[in-house]
Amino acid sequence: MKRRAMISKTLTHSALILLSLLFFFPLYWMIITSLKPNSEILKLPLRFFVTNPTLENFTRTFEDGLFVIYYKNNIIVSALTTLVTIFLATMASYAFSRYKFKGSGALQMLILSTQMFPAVVLLISLYTMYSKLKLLNTYAALILACSTNALPMSIWMLKSFFDTVPSSLEESASLDGASKGYTLVKIIIPLVKPGILAVGLYSFLLSWEDFLWGLNLVTKIDMRTLASGISLSYLGESAYDWGKAISATVAAALPVMIAFIFLQKNFIAGLTAGAVKG
Repeated sequence: MKRRAMISKTLTHSALILLSLLFFFPLYWMIITSLKPNSEILKLPLRFFVTNPTLENFTRTFEDGLFVIYYKNNIIVSALTTLVTIFLATMASYAFSRYKFKGSGALQMLILSTQMFPAVVLLISLYTMYSKLKLLNTYAALILACSTNALPMSIWMLKSFFDTVPSSLEESASLDGASKGYTLVKIIIPLVKPGILAVGLYSFLLSWEDFLWGLNLVTKIDMRTLASGISLSYLGESAYDWGKAISATVAAALPVMIAFIFLQKNFIAGLTAGAVKG
């Protein structure tokens, strides 16, 4: 039995190591490629190590004014999307948790079912709507689109947290003369902070890596975000500046990777807590 357990443990660890290598290899390849000059990036046979690392690609990228503009736009859109999603998801999930009305269950399922539709389907209607409202080529278009994409799952996650908070707390606060708004902000919301943090990270990551909305709802160069801007500026039909494209991708991904490394425990705890307690 001990031998079988040891063999099983060894196989499990080997499989986990292999999967980790498969997942991390693209990241490793992206980083080492960004440290190679353009002349070596497509050289055959492929080299899995950097012999003469250089920061030339990063220098050229940050000297490019367009990349700085894309980065600024991405920060603005992602930050405001996160705030809008947290606010709307908090209000909606609290209402679904506390106020039971006819058809509330069906309405919740209807909201969640929008996640089943491909984003391209939503793009057609959103583009037409924003065009009539004169919102194309604005931050508002990107923020609303990204928030629309993040809200269904955010509402579902947060509702499970509000369900774990006993309504007796609100009744006690009401007897003490506290208003519903005061009770929500000062008593209920602090108890669901893990869920709010999970929703915030989820919506931020979703908007930070957005490509579809930034590509179709914005046509002005100075309004592009990172994903669409990098694709359209450094990769074209006749020329490919792989060095700048890869270094820009690394620079764009690095802040998110660092934030996720430090906050992943809170993010996972938020998701699992909501799933278990809900």
